[in-house]
Amino acid sequence: MRIKELLGQPESKVLEFKRDMSSLSPIIKTIIAFANTAGGILIIGRNSEGQIIGLTDIFKAEEQLANAIADNIQPALVPDIEIATVDNKDLLVVKVNYWKAPFFYKKEGIPNGIYIRLGSTSRPAGPELTAELQRSVTSTSYDQSPIPSLSIDDLDFSYIKKIYRSKHDHFNEKKLVSLGILAPFGNRYVPTVGGVILFGKEEVRSQYVPDAKVDCARFLGTTKAKILDRLQIKASVLDAIEEVNKFISRNTRLEAEIRSFQRKDIPEYPKVGIREALINAIAHADYSLLGSRIKIAIFSDRLEIENPGMFPFGYTMDDFIAGISKARNRVIVRTLNEIGFMEEWGSGYKRIHEFCKEQDYPNPKWEEFGAALRVTFYPFGTGHYISENSISMITQNLSERERLILSLFQIGDTLPFKDIYSKLTITISERMLRYNLVELAKKGVLISEGKGRNAAWKRIK
Repeated sequence: MRIKELLGQPESKVLEFKRDMSSLSPIIKTIIAFANTAGGILIIGRNSEGQIIGLTDIFKAEEQLANAIADNIQPALVPDIEIATVDNKDLLVVKVNYWKAPFFYKKEGIPNGIYIRLGSTSRPAGPELTAELQRSVTSTSYDQSPIPSLSIDDLDFSYIKKIYRSKHDHFNEKKLVSLGILAPFGNRYVPTVGGVILFGKEEVRSQYVPDAKVDCARFLGTTKAKILDRLQIKASVLDAIEEVNKFISRNTRLEAEIRSFQRKDIPEYPKVGIREALINAIAHADYSLLGSRIKIAIFSDRLEIENPGMFPFGYTMDDFIAGISKARNRVIVRTLNEIGFMEEWGSGYKRIHEFCKEQDYPNPKWEEFGAALRVTFYPFGTGHYISENSISMITQNLSERERLILSLFQIGDTLPFKDIYSKLTITISERMLRYNLVELAKKGVLISEGKGRNAAWKRIK
């Protein structure tokens, strides 16, 4: 990419600008962060407003920078420093490659001097990310780590057999070691972190990997100010794949498309794409980050899937889009692959976007922000349908829960709120039921007679 194109871009995970070299410390930290994270380009001589300021005595500045890098960064790091001239003003362009080290600021030492990129900022890595950096040097993943205080009895063998079905007839220690579920420790075998995340007994998972869970929430409107429905899935993340699908079904609509007198129900959001994205989140979440979980958030205008952990070190959004694979959790990825939840490694992005395109869903949006990755899905179409005869649109915006509520009525029936609540076969709050009844009234299906718990509701369509 040419220098002028770079100068016109905003700062990012792999691009930063500095006005001058009056303060070398932030420059050194940025170079360290680039080298530790995914590489990047630092341009010196442009201010935060986008104006090209330039540097005076460019050769002296180049020498000063080279000496500062040599004196302040360990292990030794040799980035490519170039001089560029734009609008008759001289700039320094520092191109930094990703290297397995980790690199640190000499005067601050380890671990305080280890910096990484989080979004467009350079920050101290902290203990969890420092540990991940060190694991990347040895090409091991967090989920391969043995847990010496546990034994093979802490795994749920009935669940292992259920998941693998007929793929493996005998689950002896040797087989579990080959799958990465157990690892040798001294003269015995113990569960790995990945083994516990996937197959640990519930009390064991709660103690050792308390955040290896999926949280779901349905919000009112476009913000998180008010929650309408929520679900914390405490089972294994493998079970969460089906549980999330159920939660989304009861909190989203179906579009009824009618052509040639044939009806076709179209989900508000692309189920196949969401399933792929959830599996991707489970596979690549950073389970070492305490207090962070996989989150599903449904708003009135979008659905978000968020997993803790930025891209693995040395890996960028461009790599992800290109289908280049780099597994953060080798045990989990292998299990997902063996049981058929993951197909070709690195093909998730392509499959999700191809499905959305084929089914006329808007393209999802991928974002890396801080130490997390988020994909946002948008609703199908515009909520319209063109019939063959009238070229008009007919839409049934009823969620699965709304359909269930409506099934309690015959047309013309009037039911008190308390009767509706008692007859429901699903567990929801009274507040959520009121919200659904109001939504059905807005859609012209029900009318309200009275207010609050003493209200009655009449079906008119």
